[in-house]
Amino acid sequence: MHARSEQPTSGTIKQPGILWNKGKLIGQKPPFKLKEIWAVRIRLQIAQRIRDLALFNLAIDSKLRACDLVRLRVVDVAHGGHVMSRVSVLQHKTGQPVRFELTEQTREAVHAWITKAQLGSSECLFPGRVRRSSHLSTRQYARIVKGLGLANRAGSSRIRHSYLTSDESNAHLSAH
Repeated sequence: MHARSEQPTSGTIKQPGILWNKGKLIGQKPPFKLKEIWAVRIRLQIAQRIRDLALFNLAIDSKLRACDLVRLRVVDVAHGGHVMSRVSVLQHKTGQPVRFELTEQTREAVHAWITKAQLGSSECLFPGRVRRSSHLSTRQYARIVKGLGLANRAGSSRIRHSYLTSDESNAHLSAH
């Protein structure tokens, strides 16, 4: 069903029968392809954007919503300087626990980020710019996602649905 715009808004006159969404891609976008995910990872590695690589890899592995991803604390993913291979966190929206595995590549990226940022176990994994004690905002996360070089097709929920299994990740590595 298409909505037709016949009412003028904010002083502009619209043509009757013109569809607001004509020629626009609407609906849920498909998840990223494996090739697109690896292209982003490689670009982030080359640019030495350690935080963004850890954030992107965690988003892919965890399938967490942006609000849950930015709220993660170091203790949620690491103990005693070691990043865990299996993680369990409570979702903010539902209150339900979600379990996920971190690939070796994600564990390395997260460890590199924790080391570079000199984060303590009780600190936010991705601290905000203003206060170190607060986490990165979801708005800032959205800006980071937008800047990943995926044109206008990127969105935090699209990354969330682009889950890679360890088998897919390893298959891509062995292909190169």
